[in-house]
Amino acid sequence: MLFLYKAKTKNGEILGGTIEGVDRFSVSRELKTRGYTPVSISQKKGSFDFNNLIPALVGLFSKVKVQEQITLTKNLSGMLKAGLSLSRAISVLEKQTKNKALSNILISLRREVDSGGTFSSGLSRFPDVFSNLFVSMVRAGEESGNLSGSLSEIGLNLEKAHSLTKKVKGALIYPGVILSAMILIGVLMFAFVVPTLAQTFKDLGVQLPITTRFIIALGNFFSEYLLLSFVLIIGSIGGLVWLFKAKFMQKYIDFIILKIPVIGNLSKELNTARTARTISSLLLSGVSIVRAIEITEEVVQNVYYKRVLRRAKEEIEKGLPFSEIFIENQNLYPIMMSEMVQVGEETGKLSDMLLEISSFYEGEIDNTTKNLSTIIEPVLMIFIGAAVGFFTISMISPLYSVLNNIS
Repeated sequence: MLFLYKAKTKNGEILGGTIEGVDRFSVSRELKTRGYTPVSISQKKGSFDFNNLIPALVGLFSKVKVQEQITLTKNLSGMLKAGLSLSRAISVLEKQTKNKALSNILISLRREVDSGGTFSSGLSRFPDVFSNLFVSMVRAGEESGNLSGSLSEIGLNLEKAHSLTKKVKGALIYPGVILSAMILIGVLMFAFVVPTLAQTFKDLGVQLPITTRFIIALGNFFSEYLLLSFVLIIGSIGGLVWLFKAKFMQKYIDFIILKIPVIGNLSKELNTARTARTISSLLLSGVSIVRAIEITEEVVQNVYYKRVLRRAKEEIEKGLPFSEIFIENQNLYPIMMSEMVQVGEETGKLSDMLLEISSFYEGEIDNTTKNLSTIIEPVLMIFIGAAVGFFTISMISPLYSVLNNIS
């Protein structure tokens, strides 16, 4: 395939043209053998590159689970420690995997490595699968000559992050199921029970209070447009999900989450643990503190934490201590974070201190998520009781009026 290139001669002159090659790395090697220093190399339009097709197909048609990524890093790390070459280790995993998407990725990675490219450059072709954190830690491992150690650290990092996410999601399943069942039962009652009671009230000629008239109006709508009602409910839920994911709403939603009792505290602990573990892992892999903060900014989800980390990067570049930013933002990061980071900077063991912080708050999250269903249960009971009470009083009070009139 053809590539467009710009290269510098020994005299400093910039040359450009087209050259044929297997990939950009082979083109770069060819230019260097001619005595040129490559400035830029890009594939010529209309020139087909099979390696670029694989990432596109993987992103469109399939998915690689986090658990598969964890297994991949651990197996690769183990085989590299055992003395296998990187290409051979990837080939072994390629034969073992049952996931077609992962198999295609491994084929692309093996070709990249065999053609003289780096493992990290191959991973960067799949941004939908391998995060910036993943690629950066691999690149740091390649540069330090400890790729197996970096892969092992990545596996541990992914495992911890996946475990935290699962615990939080698991704690929210119970209230989600209860609310879904309540909505379904409520719609069915409005559609089939309320119209029957409404007809009874009509036959008796009872003067209905406003709450009863409101429930009957809803019941008539659900009864006549049952299918449309479900479509509207599903559409409303979909609209709320879209609204929660919309970029312009992110800062408002993140602010509300931080202010909700229990959930807000859980969010703070989760973001603190993620910040500490991610920076610690990157520092242990040999990534600079500034680059580690940049990557961590992408890892944390809350916009307010992103802002703090962005400021931390700017302050460190000015020569200010890392702990200073956490002291200024104790409404987001607990006091323990600033204290431990300060100790880490003073003793030169920042990565170790951050690892201790992450382990502590991961334990706190574990305890909170275990008790979350117990905390949410009484709130749900009050909510359900209020809804049932409103419905019952609204529908029974007209009957009491009839009985009083008869007596």
